[in-house]
Amino acid sequence: MVRVSHGEVWADDAGGDGLPLVLLHPGVGDSAVWDPVLPALGARRRVIRYDVRGYGRSPAPTAPYLPVRDLAEVLDHFGIERAVLVGSSMGGATSVDFALEAPERVAGLALLVPGVSGCEGLETGEFFERLEPLATAGDMEGIVRLGLRAWARAGGGTPESDPVAAALCRAVLPAWFGNIGHQLTGPPAFDRLGEISAPTLLALGELDRPEVVRCNEEMADRIPGCRLVRLTASDHYPTLREPEHVARLIEELYAEAA
Repeated sequence: MVRVSHGEVWADDAGGDGLPLVLLHPGVGDSAVWDPVLPALGARRRVIRYDVRGYGRSPAPTAPYLPVRDLAEVLDHFGIERAVLVGSSMGGATSVDFALEAPERVAGLALLVPGVSGCEGLETGEFFERLEPLATAGDMEGIVRLGLRAWARAGGGTPESDPVAAALCRAVLPAWFGNIGHQLTGPPAFDRLGEISAPTLLALGELDRPEVVRCNEEMADRIPGCRLVRLTASDHYPTLREPEHVARLIEELYAEAA
């Protein structure tokens, strides 16, 4: 457990030498989402991953916090001055924020189906329209089914066809609601993407929500020198759908950043 401001988070350091890889998970899963790519990455790199407050093995938040500050404190705990950040969805948004706030600490960015604050339309669509009534009714399994239709098309979009994604989604529901009023966002980052100086790769899932695909394309256009990769068999869970390809892309970005 790593102490952070007014709380703590669970983190794992695989050990090793060299420039570290720090993995930041999405909101649709905890750090277990990295399990399919860890064997390939951990065999050659020092890999650190952690659970955001309320997710996985991290306790629920008890006070307001900024994810970008927690990332800084995790890096400080492990004595890391500079790292390659690998952020998926929510973790991508945190990675972008950190690259803007502390560019000297970011050697490279691998962004997988990333979110970003300030991108108009990113939080629209059927999922968000139907989430509130399901939450009000306490229909957690209904939220899982809704989430899989939105985020997990490549796996069939149902708990029956995609039990791994369903388990990840089901496990994070307490974090979704427990973070309301606690997880804060910093200044909008979308209009500042041109300030990013680190080598950047952005991989979008062509089976992801159209709103995410559009935003990811615009992000890649705005980040200087960004390499855009289209994962044809991926939705919002690229590490589940194309783990070998994702691991290879991270290694390629790492080689550019090191």
